[in-house]
Amino acid sequence: MKETIISVLQLVTASLLIIVILLQQKGAGLGGVFGGSSNIYSTKRGVDKILHYATVVIAIIFFGSSILRLIVAN
Repeated sequence: MKETIISVLQLVTASLLIIVILLQQKGAGLGGVFGGSSNIYSTKRGVDKILHYATVVIAIIFFGSSILRLIVAN
């Protein structure tokens, strides 16, 4: 039962991580999705900042659930 819950958690977090990463565009930021792009480095603002933090949090949850799955399996 515990392994099933952890497996579902991993599946959900993996899917969310893929989606959040695909929403980010390397170098262009979210503005590039809507046609605006800039070659000048700028700080993350608004949705870009939220997507960045969401990526970090989801990756930590995924990593933690992977380690938890190893512990429960043994």
